[in-house]
Amino acid sequence: MALGAAVVPVTGCDLLDRGDDGPPPPDPLEPVAAEAAALEARYRAAITAAPDLAGRLTPIADAHRAHADELRRVIGRPAPSGSPTVAPATAGTDPAALLSALSGAEQQGRKNAARACAAAPADRAALLGSIAAARATHLEALK
Repeated sequence: MALGAAVVPVTGCDLLDRGDDGPPPPDPLEPVAAEAAALEARYRAAITAAPDLAGRLTPIADAHRAHADELRRVIGRPAPSGSPTVAPATAGTDPAALLSALSGAEQQGRKNAARACAAAPADRAALLGSIAAARATHLEALK
């Protein structure tokens, strides 16, 4: 009985817990948030390469920024330090090539968001569904 009383205070004080649990596992929304930030960076790079497209592309870049911010808020972790950079090297400065490259990235992003939505718990599915829908409308705006 005396031994049992001696053990309770030791474990209750967390003396045996060294905090070696490591960082928390990645949230399933992390890839979607990273992709939203990368898409924003692609749009900003395209705007820099072809300023005439700014009026058309800036609202889409802003939407991707808003999605990344909201996903990070839901995850509860700040974005990784540094911002993603994507140079439009493959598309150059030709507006048609830039729009085509953005359309391909947007199409893949829509598929990824839809897959994440289908696998997400109910409390996150609405957010992911709205992101997938927004990406579908971005595809229409790029036509």
